[in-house]
Amino acid sequence: MATCSSCQAICEEEELREYGGERLCEDCYINRVEISKTCDPWAVHSAKSTLAVQGLRLTPNQEKLLALIRAEKEVDMIEAAARLKWSQTELQQEFTVLRHMELLRGVKKSDGRAITLF
Repeated sequence: MATCSSCQAICEEEELREYGGERLCEDCYINRVEISKTCDPWAVHSAKSTLAVQGLRLTPNQEKLLALIRAEKEVDMIEAAARLKWSQTELQQEFTVLRHMELLRGVKKSDGRAITLF
């Protein structure tokens, strides 16, 4: 057995991946190499096309984030992650999907970034 350098999860030795001098579990590796862009015209087109065919289907986490923003109208990104008890990475992943669906958007503030309704 071996331990992930990032999250300290115990994994089989062959499941760890080398990245940037660290030995990472699959989840941490994917989080490091995945580059999700919130402003991606092709992703927006794909999301809107899927919505048109299948209707709105959100994961439980996406529903939680959307409900928080609907209730508060605008929430700082760090505060949103804290209130939902998520890491910044988790928040960014869920926000990115909802941004592509044009349900939420980010706004720059003098003290950081916030999330608001689209």
